[in-house]
Amino acid sequence: MTMKGVLLLDDKKVAGNKHEVVLLNRERLTVDGIINVESFDEHEAILETEAGVLEIRGRQLHVKELNVDVGSLIIEGFIQSLEYTAEPGSKRKGLFGRLLK
Repeated sequence: MTMKGVLLLDDKKVAGNKHEVVLLNRERLTVDGIINVESFDEHEAILETEAGVLEIRGRQLHVKELNVDVGSLIIEGFIQSLEYTAEPGSKRKGLFGRLLK
């Protein structure tokens, strides 16, 4: 199942929340300070957070819990990598933006 542009949280609810990432045994990832879930499937999640865009890659990823009121998410599966790809407040460039830079 692939989801794109799934979640856009109200700025008033998320503003000022601290960003925190907790990884337990590479199998359970908790992320706080989420502003938007740009996409999610069983291999990759792209999250806009208070600290920038976070890309999560792995196998058999699924959302265990999502709290839109506070901007938190728990992902379970095998986590292979976490990477910040954009600065806070900047949007991730689309395919054409990356090709034309």
